This record gives sequence, structure tokens and C-alpha cells, in this order.
Amino acid sequence: MASADTLLSRAPGDYPVVLFDFDGTLADTIPLILRVAGEVLARHGFEVPHEKMLLMIGPPLEEGFQLLAGVPREEALAYADEYRELFDSLLEPGAAHDIAPVLPGIPELLNALVSQGKRLAIATSRMEYTALRMTELLGLTQFEAVIGRVFDLRYTKAESIQGALEALGVDAADAIMVGDRMHDVEGAAEHGMPCIGVYTGAAALGELEGAGAALVAHGTEELAELFGIASA
Repeated sequence: MASADTLLSRAPGDYPVVLFDFDGTLADTIPLILRVAGEVLARHGFEVPHEKMLLMIGPPLEEGFQLLAGVPREEALAYADEYRELFDSLLEPGAAHDIAPVLPGIPELLNALVSQGKRLAIATSRMEYTALRMTELLGLTQFEAVIGRVFDLRYTKAESIQGALEALGVDAADAIMVGDRMHDVEGAAEHGMPCIGVYTGAAALGELEGAGAALVAHGTEELAELFGIASA
């Protein structure tokens, strides 16, 4: 992996393109993810401590279930299908604000970036159709593209980042990533991109720095400051 020093070629506010992770970065989806995943695991006889459940945040669903339950991949894929069926049933009109609210200060930050002429896109490991649905329900209209996992097309975070760059028609050298887990940092690094790591609750302290984050912020206000925005 390239070092953070070589990846950050300019100040964060000087990058014309900003890519955002979704879960835990834009929206407080962690309680919902853990609730749904916990229900699926309980159906199969697993009781997982809350602190270990955080392993569900970041990787593709089946990888999270493998980490938590120690089951073979095929079984984990079946758990992931159950999870998606249950999760999708919760995405009724108007429901997203109640079950997965936008993190404080995020709309203001996004509006400020757009007003500065930045181009924004989402690059997530979440299934693309649910990311699109949730972005719509939450009223996050600042993004030109919402790119996520698509069966037989995109799987890894790096592939979602590539998809976002292609959707915008931009080069990785002009983009910076923002995310809350090591997967965001590592996925960006595969494209030679820097990543600002944001601690919002899923990552243990030191995870983002250890993964090679160019900079870290503790919450949206510090993130806004890194982009040269006084408050968000």
C-alpha cells in the first residue's frame, strides 16, 4: 500500500472531486445494520456480543457473517440474502430518517462542498440499489453518482471507487475519499488516492491511521475543517 504521505498531493480542499462512503460516514446506519444482522444470526442460533457485531460494518455482508459466525461462505451468502430481505422491508417511504438518520452536519458539509464547485459521488460496499434508495429517502441530492456493489459487476470497495470515478469521468489523481473504516482507506489506496478517515463509532481508535489514512477527523465538524469549511 502506498503511504499516506505520497497519496496526499495537495490540501483536502484543493481536490475537485470528493468520494464518500455511505454507512457510518453519511448516515448513522450502524444501529440498523447491527439490529438486522443480529436478528438473522439469532434465527440460526448465534448470540454475538455487541462489540463484536461491529465487524459487520465495512466489509460485504457475507464476509461479515463469516467473521461473526465462522460459517462457510455458502452459508454466509444465505445469511446475507436473509439480511437483505429483512433490511429492504424497512425501506418504506419516509422511514429512512427514523431508522438511519443522516449524521449531524452532513447536509451542511455537502452543500458547502457543492457551493465550492466540488463534484461529489458515493462509493459504497452496500448493494447499489439500497444505497440509491436510502440516498433518495434521506434527501441527499448533492451527489452526481451513487455507486455500490452489483452482482457480477462490482464487489470490493476499490471496484466501487473505480465505478464512481468512471461515472464522473474523472481521474483518481483529482479525487479524495472520505470513509469511516479501513476498507475505505485501503480501497482508495488501490487507486493511489488519499482517504480522510472519520471516526464515527465503527472503527476502533487507531484503525484508520493503521490502514494509512492521509488524515483523520473525529466527527463531521473536524471533517469540515479539513476541507477549509468553518463549520458544518
